[in-house]
Amino acid sequence: MKRILVVEDDIMLNSGLCYNLQLDNYEAIPAYNMPSAEENIRDMDFDLIVLDINLPEGSGFDFCKKIKSRRDVPVIFLTACDMEEDVMKGFELGAEDYITKPFNINIFRKKVGAILRRCDKQWGENIYTQGSFIVDFNRFTATLEGEQITLTPTEYKMLKIFTENPNKVLTRQALLEKLWDCHGNFVDEHALTVNINRLRGKIESENRKYIKTVYGMGYMWINEKW
Repeated sequence: MKRILVVEDDIMLNSGLCYNLQLDNYEAIPAYNMPSAEENIRDMDFDLIVLDINLPEGSGFDFCKKIKSRRDVPVIFLTACDMEEDVMKGFELGAEDYITKPFNINIFRKKVGAILRRCDKQWGENIYTQGSFIVDFNRFTATLEGEQITLTPTEYKMLKIFTENPNKVLTRQALLEKLWDCHGNFVDEHALTVNINRLRGKIESENRKYIKTVYGMGYMWINEKW
């Protein structure tokens, strides 16, 4: 069952949205403020977040940016304002859709269904497994020997690059370009070294190595069948 978080401070509207989502066989979780939403996101995985832009604690735009920095979950913005500048800002932040109040609840339900179907096709199976090390790149979760590992967005990016290029030497320059931009802006080689060492510290041990340093060239992800 798909799980949807509804972040809306209007209690009546939130209840109505959750009720209609439940009619479509979704698990709908209400949150009436940012602290409640953050707690839910921390405790559960969601397939979609319906997010009001104007919340008591601040801008839904800022909250969306915070969410997206942690995990790539689809977001639908709700707003009473349909100014083009706000709409564009929502899409620039990676929102899937933007719905202006008041809206037709049936259209809302259709949009939710269409977005979830589209995301299912885009995501597909995106899980890497090697021995006891499992990474779900869709949900941004990782476990090692059954224990949850906390990784940063940059560490997930590095893992994605490494695991898509197993047993291949990746030069430091290639990693810098893939992780940031083609000019290496906002980072230097020292920062890359620090990030790789931190990742190693979280997933490697004396008897378990994944990232091999190829001196004078770069790094290689060791992909072995255990």
